[in-house]
Amino acid sequence: MTTTTLDGVSVNTQASVYFDGKCVSHGVTFADGTKKSVGVVLPATLTFNTGAPEIMECVAGGCEYKLKGSDTWVKSGPGEKFSVPGNSSFDIRVTEAYHYICHFG
Repeated sequence: MTTTTLDGVSVNTQASVYFDGKCVSHGVTFADGTKKSVGVVLPATLTFNTGAPEIMECVAGGCEYKLKGSDTWVKSGPGEKFSVPGNSSFDIRVTEAYHYICHFG
């Protein structure tokens, strides 16, 4: 099931802008201190580095991703998630805007 709303959160109103505007996100914090980000990646091929483990949830659009150490591109669409280990990276190819929630582990 695709997440459509996040209730009971504080939102950082200043966006984080990466890759010359090809990725824009806002941080959200839940009452229990859990942090996530909500954003969009515009058409591009990019490499993201991770500190903490992440789960990327597609809420609209789609992408193809390739985890560090893999040669395989995998499609991800609305309602689908993929996990990225901490202290790693992933490549992402986007041909239509990829709207996501990043769940930090």
